[in-house]
Amino acid sequence: MFKDLLMQKIFFTGTNIFKPQFEEDMRDYETIDSDSSLDISTNPLVRIILFIAGTFFLVIGMIGIVVRLLPTTPFLLLSAACYSRSSKRFHRWVMNNRLFGDYISNYIEGRGISLRIKFLVLLALWATILFSTFYIVDMFIVRILLLVIAVGVSVHILTLPTFSPSSGDEKIKSTDNSIRNR
Repeated sequence: MFKDLLMQKIFFTGTNIFKPQFEEDMRDYETIDSDSSLDISTNPLVRIILFIAGTFFLVIGMIGIVVRLLPTTPFLLLSAACYSRSSKRFHRWVMNNRLFGDYISNYIEGRGISLRIKFLVLLALWATILFSTFYIVDMFIVRILLLVIAVGVSVHILTLPTFSPSSGDEKIKSTDNSIRNR
């Protein structure tokens, strides 16, 4: 009974049942620029399925932060996309999260990724691909396939715009100031 009421409160009314306890936690609940353009599904079953998928992709993406063999960005982007159709509150949380929110919003808004992140991603990519190619995979065709994929991903990452926080973006400045004031 309680579980059903909680599900109705979260999924069908869209109200926020979890209030932030501290003033600095309000950052996770601020609206983002694209919040008014979210296309939340009206079908409750679709919303629940998308919410579960978004949570699954978010967990996989967070595991990918620690385990370098899993890609992080695609899973976090999928999570944001699923939440954008199922829950405004969780979409805001993902987009404004202090660990990966700026990373996702910069990527989605076309501002790119920082030079440091590009370097770390390429280093991790090539270290794992080369290790897999020479020590784990025995089939020659799979080795070639891994190297082709690594070249493709490297080209994609290198062609992304390089983001620098000094670009004059107001959102970035306000985020940097709020982090410094803590």
